[in-house]
Amino acid sequence: MITKVCAFYQFAALPDYRELREPLRALCAGLALKGSVLLAEEGINGTIAGAPEAIDTFAHELAHGALFGGRLNNLELKFSTAAAMPFGRLKVRLKKEIVTLGDAAADPTRQVGTYVDAREWNALIAAPDTLLLDTRNAFEVAMGTFEGAVDPEIKSFGQFKEFAAQKLDPAKHRRIAMFCTGGIRCEKASAHLLARGFAEVYHLKGGILKYLEVVPEAQSRWRGDCFVFDERVALGHGLQEVGLQEIGLQEIRLRERDEDAARDE
Repeated sequence: MITKVCAFYQFAALPDYRELREPLRALCAGLALKGSVLLAEEGINGTIAGAPEAIDTFAHELAHGALFGGRLNNLELKFSTAAAMPFGRLKVRLKKEIVTLGDAAADPTRQVGTYVDAREWNALIAAPDTLLLDTRNAFEVAMGTFEGAVDPEIKSFGQFKEFAAQKLDPAKHRRIAMFCTGGIRCEKASAHLLARGFAEVYHLKGGILKYLEVVPEAQSRWRGDCFVFDERVALGHGLQEVGLQEIGLQEIRLRERDEDAARDE
C-alpha cells in the first residue's frame, strides 16, 4: 500500500503549545501516523506519514479542527508518497523555535519576505540583479541546488545569521531571493534580513518540494536531488524517490541521535 507523506508548517501564535502536545500526539497515534512534529510558541513544523485517508484527516484537523481552533488556517502543506513507511516512530516535541535561528527580532508573524510562486520562480532568479541564496546546510546543497545559487556553507540553520552579518550588505544586495526544502527556513531567514534593513527579500513559496512538484523538468533550473529528512533520503522532479544515498542516511542517523539526546525546550 502506498504511504502518503505530509510536510507542514505555520508560524502562528501558540501560547498554549505545551498543552497541545498530548492531544496532538493522541490524534497522530489514533490515525496510526509516524513522523516528527515540533511545537513552539511561534508555531508548528513537522513531517508525518501514514495511510492516505489518515493523512487527509490529520491535515483537515490541523487546519479546521477544534484542537487549534482555526489558528492554523494558513498552514503550508506539501504532500508526496513513499514506497514504504519512511519513519520508524512518532515524535511530538516542544521547542523554543520550530526552526532554530536564535534571533528574537526575526518574527515571521510580524514581517516576512515576498512569497514567490514556484511557477514564477525562474523569472525572478534569472534577473541579473537578483542574489540567489540557498539557506540549507552544506551537505544538502552538495546533493542539489538551483543554478547560480550561493552556498552559505553552514552546518546548521543557526549559523545563517553569522553568514548574513559577514557576507550580506543591504546597500550592495538590493534584491535577494532565498529558498529551502519546504519554505520554513527561508521564511524565517527573510524575517531576519528585513529586520536588518534589507529592502527586497523574496522566498520560494512551498520551497524546493513545491517547485519539483509543479515545474516540468524540461523547464527546471534545479540541478541534482533534494535531500529530505526521512528514510527516502532524496527526491527528484515530480517528487519521485531517487534512491538511497549513504551520505543522506548518515545525516538522518546523526540528526535522530541528536534529537534523542536533546531535551525538549
